[in-house]
Amino acid sequence: MKLYEQLAETIRTQIEDGIMLEGEKIPSVRRTSQQYQLSISTVIRAYLLLESRGLIESRPQSGYFVRMRQAPDGAGLSALAPQGAPHAVEPAAGPDMAPAALVLSNMRSINSADRIPLGSPYPDPSLFPSARISQLAHGFYKRRDRQELMGSLPPGNAELIRQVARRHLETGLAVNAAEIVITEGATEAIHLCLQAISRPGDGIAVEAPTYYALLHAIERIGMRAVPVATDPQNGIDLPSLNAVIESGQVAGAIVMPNFQNPMGFEMPEERKRALVDLMASHDLPLIENDVYGELHYAEQRPRPLKAFDRSGLVLYCSSFSKSLTPEHRIGWTLPGRYRQAVERLKFLNTVTMPSHPQRAIAEYLQNEGYDFHLRRLRKTLSQQERIMRSAVLRFFPPGTQCSEPNGGYLLWVTLPPGVQGMDLHVRAQAAGISVAPGNMFSTAESFGNCIRLNYSFAWNREIEQAVRLLGEITHELAAHAANLANAGNAANADLARPAAKAAAAAPGAAQAPASGLTKAS
Repeated sequence: MKLYEQLAETIRTQIEDGIMLEGEKIPSVRRTSQQYQLSISTVIRAYLLLESRGLIESRPQSGYFVRMRQAPDGAGLSALAPQGAPHAVEPAAGPDMAPAALVLSNMRSINSADRIPLGSPYPDPSLFPSARISQLAHGFYKRRDRQELMGSLPPGNAELIRQVARRHLETGLAVNAAEIVITEGATEAIHLCLQAISRPGDGIAVEAPTYYALLHAIERIGMRAVPVATDPQNGIDLPSLNAVIESGQVAGAIVMPNFQNPMGFEMPEERKRALVDLMASHDLPLIENDVYGELHYAEQRPRPLKAFDRSGLVLYCSSFSKSLTPEHRIGWTLPGRYRQAVERLKFLNTVTMPSHPQRAIAEYLQNEGYDFHLRRLRKTLSQQERIMRSAVLRFFPPGTQCSEPNGGYLLWVTLPPGVQGMDLHVRAQAAGISVAPGNMFSTAESFGNCIRLNYSFAWNREIEQAVRLLGEITHELAAHAANLANAGNAANADLARPAAKAAAAAPGAAQAPASGLTKAS
């Protein structure tokens, strides 16, 4: 098929699956051109073809709208092709308590009213319309019927599924609504996907560093996290990942390609495509955590790995907790060929989910200005990123390095040589400031000289003073590290002098080659 015919077929499928209903407006010609990276003339030809087939209609000065009559609610939500039963999951062995205890301590500290939560993984709740969504949910509760009191069985509320599918369509990812499973946040989605793709004892490749909740999820199910070198600008290193795969260490991988937690990078599109192709060449599943995808600062939303998936091996996970409401914990997954396994596991884990929060979010997505909210949220986070990054580079000692995120709300800071994030964490806690030390984000100790800061909270005098104090503490730690290094060098020099004299007095010392001597830098 020609390009315009392919686009027309994609939109026709979305209409027939019930993602776009009768009378609803479809994306504009210009927006569709940007989303699918097609020329405007190609999009116009596709729309004219759909109009000639009676699927859409043009309304003067308003755009194009769906014309066909849709099937009853729930159409398109039937199960996908059958697949093998999921592996049995056994309880995980005892967790490694050292990192878990550190994370728990940090999480408790951010909930303290007198603590400045720069180490929090959560965005500032004041940025979200949670009160409005709660109001909508309460309204649905008052008008409840018997079925809604019982909750929603998997895969979830049909209208919310339709809105999620439509949202993906508007951001350039055409999905089958029948693939979507609603979950209790992205954390549950990731747990379900991990259980669906592997069994206890299997290895899962992860970025190094990565978000500690992913490490805990892997460990809790009894699997092993296998860290893979990750570039702070471009994401997971593909040759290193390939080597781990070929060694037989892993049964799959989990990554965050868009505004990764903690480093904040956005994986380049070509590397995303190459990563999906690499996993497909080994027929291995790839879990994608895209909870920050909507928090982009650029005009266009970055494409997820799922956009390059042609074999159903990408299990996409996301939620509304970082973009709309952190209170209701509504997420979803697009698990590809593992769809039936994930739905079965969801039923075994929770049976049902409350229906009113799902209906409230669906209503907000459809009628309450979600895009307007996102534009305002992105502008706020982008401004606060610039302020926080400038303040860190101003107040911290020379040698400090900061990430340059193009989305999200997390800043990754590499401290000067000799300064440990745990030392800064302990001193900061005593001063009433929470920071997230780098040790929390890896099974190794490779990132002990790093911290992660949250810049979603409104910049004010209190936060500025906190960042300034963190800088003063880091100056003190850097000076202490430099003094220890100088003392060590002096001690080594004292030890080296007698040995040098003895060597010079030894027979044949004059004939010793110059290349055998090393000078201390």
